[in-house]
Amino acid sequence: MVSNSPVIEAKNLGLTFETNDGPVHALKDFNLAINKGDFVSFIGPSGCGKTTFLRVMAALEQPTSGTITVNNVSPDEARRQRSYGYVFQHAGLYPWRTIAGNIKLPLEIMGFSKAEKDERVSHVLKLVDLEGFGRKYPWQLSGGMQQRASIARALAFDADILLMDEPFGALDEIVRDHLNEQLLTLWEATEKTIAFVTHSIPEAVYLSTKIVVMSPRPGRITDVIDSPLPRERPLDIRDTPEFLEVANRVRNGLRAGHAYDE
Repeated sequence: MVSNSPVIEAKNLGLTFETNDGPVHALKDFNLAINKGDFVSFIGPSGCGKTTFLRVMAALEQPTSGTITVNNVSPDEARRQRSYGYVFQHAGLYPWRTIAGNIKLPLEIMGFSKAEKDERVSHVLKLVDLEGFGRKYPWQLSGGMQQRASIARALAFDADILLMDEPFGALDEIVRDHLNEQLLTLWEATEKTIAFVTHSIPEAVYLSTKIVVMSPRPGRITDVIDSPLPRERPLDIRDTPEFLEVANRVRNGLRAGHAYDE
């Protein structure tokens, strides 16, 4: 599934915000290549630039130095080409729209026909295991189901890249485990390239082909770990020595980042 062709590439990327208290260096000397089909998790303490980098990829923030390309074009052009879908930490579903109506929203904006919208909604509802819930309203679904609907909305226009900003962070552990399993199944089925922000070491190790460990102030990369784990990953793989070894390396990278900040 994973190829050697970079679909996202950052070179010497930097982003500085000007504030009343002086400049804040959100990202500095950021170099990273994400290949087609990768599942890349970004992990680090709050304020280390994880979400900021996701927003740069999505053209929601503009870097102040360096370069970044998405599908070999600028993030702005990638947005115009509909190269990515974005899943936020909170589902962000409109309460007055049904689940199907929420999923259709980007398709309506893009001018898809009714037949195309209906076909795509049906397809993505099946992908996220929400068949039969299209006529429900968000308040009638659990938090986990709402987040799956949010993922379906991001998948509706079949973008190559999925940007996910802590989508399961507010959910309890059992629901989170279940959605992690479902997300891996969805990733295998769609062959998307996924960039995923998390604070959870087990989640990052379980999901990823590559883990990017970051440190704060300024946000920079302290380690990039290519996962040695097999693609078939039952939840109990988290008890294996191989899994624990990767988790320990992530933890050491986080500690090193804190030490650097001191």
